[in-house]
Parts: sequence; structure tokens; C-alpha cells
Amino acid sequence: MGFLTRLMPKRFRKKGTAIPVVRLHGTIMAGGSQFKPALNLASVAPMLEKAFAKKDSPVVAISVNSPGGSPVQSRLIFQRIRALADDHDKKVLIFVEDVAASGGYMIALAGDEIFVDPTSIVGSIGVVSGGFGFPELLRKMGVERRVYTAGENKVILDPFQPEKEGDVEYLKTLQLEIHKVFIEMVRMRRGERLADDSTVFSGLFWTGQRGVELGLVDGLGDMREVLKRRFGKDTRLELIGGSRSLFGRRIPGVRSGAPLGEMAAGAVAGLAEGLEEKALWSRYGL
Repeated sequence: MGFLTRLMPKRFRKKGTAIPVVRLHGTIMAGGSQFKPALNLASVAPMLEKAFAKKDSPVVAISVNSPGGSPVQSRLIFQRIRALADDHDKKVLIFVEDVAASGGYMIALAGDEIFVDPTSIVGSIGVVSGGFGFPELLRKMGVERRVYTAGENKVILDPFQPEKEGDVEYLKTLQLEIHKVFIEMVRMRRGERLADDSTVFSGLFWTGQRGVELGLVDGLGDMREVLKRRFGKDTRLELIGGSRSLFGRRIPGVRSGAPLGEMAAGAVAGLAEGLEEKALWSRYGL
């Protein structure tokens, strides 16, 4: 495309530098549906590939707005961005909108530089697991749930059984391991820019202004302002979009033709997932 552009008369050529922009917005989770898409590697990989394939663009700009979610999907997206940046020898500039917290901040770490609004929320370098218990719900609906397992821990943390202290303790050991990985990522990517502050890895979150002081991000500024300042007033932002179908929606976790008990459990799980997503955003006043 760059060669063909050079063959065109100057009056038909677009002026300025073109910067591909990818928007990574939403809660981070595997799966999702057409009406309620999730932010995960499968949903964002095609857009990232297109953005980094733009040969004439000096950088790739990524807008992040996420309260977090799956640590696995967050890390996979982070790794894909860094791999593409290395393969194409391009810098990555991250621009945080409302929030880049927890898994959202993990993705933001893929940036060579991270920019925020003074009122953005960043940080929350920790691990949280949440859910809801429904030990009496199916009984009240007249549904008998039957689960058969081989292995005494196959139904650990089952939301339809009373919570067990041993299950919670085991979950906490997993959280500590994941937290350690997160901390190592932050130290690797932010290095000497990090402030010597004991609260950085505590799970707290801060405004963008405070994030600059702590070394979690690099500066203040919105995407348009920063890119035009760096690459000239004629800089063009080219949004890289993904395709989305309007058909094929189904209740998560429920297969077609499922019996009443499974449909009820799936509907409850879908409700819990929606409440959990709302809770993620609400933690940051959004």
C-alpha cells in the first residue's frame, strides 16, 4: 500500500502520519456472547494483528478501559501485544480512559509508555475472586441438583453448596501465586520508574495523577493530543475495528435442548456473571 501511495500524484495523497488505534474496552473474561462480547485474546487478536501490520506507522496506539477480570486472558493479551511489537519492531503507546485496574492494568503494562487522564483510575495490583452462593435456590424452585464425582475435591467452591473453610484457604493459596506473577510483570515492565512505596502491590488503586507519581504510568494526556504533539498536527488516527455478529446468542453455560434443571442453573450462572461484571466496574465508581 505504501508503494502504491508513492505512485499517486501528491494532491491525492493523504497528509500526515497514520497511527493505527485499537480499543480494548470491557471486562476481561473467556467466552462471552455476540450481544455481550468479552475482552479476551480471541476477540482482540485479529485487531492487534491488523494494527501491527501497518508498515508505515511508527507506533501502535492502544486505548484501555477495563476494570479487570480473568488474569489468564489479561496476561495472554499482554503477551500477544509484546510479541507483535517485537516481531514488527514497533513501539506501543497505551492510553487509559476511565480505568485500567487489575487485569486492565496488566494489559496496560504492554505499553512502552502509558498515558492517563488525571482522573483515570489505575493500579489494583492484586487478585480477587468473587461469586455468589445459592445453596437454597434450586430447592425453593423445586429443582433437585444431582452431581456425581470421582475425586473428593471435584466440587470445591460449588456455589450451590454451603461455603467450606478449607475451600477458601485453598483458593487463597492460588491467589497468592497469581499475585506473585502480577508483581513480577510490573517490576519487569516498569523497572526503575516505580516509586519505593509499600502500597504499590497492596491492591490499592489511584488516580492517574497519583499513578504518575508512583511510576505506574508515564504521563498525562489524551491520545489525540499526545500523538499530534509527537508526529505532527496532520497525524491521522485510524481505528482498527473487529467484526461482530448479531446472531447466535445463547445463555452462557446452557446447551441447546438442556433439561429444566440445567437451564435453571445456567440462567442463575448468567445472572451471577452479569452481577459480577457490574461489581467489577462499581469498585471504581463506574
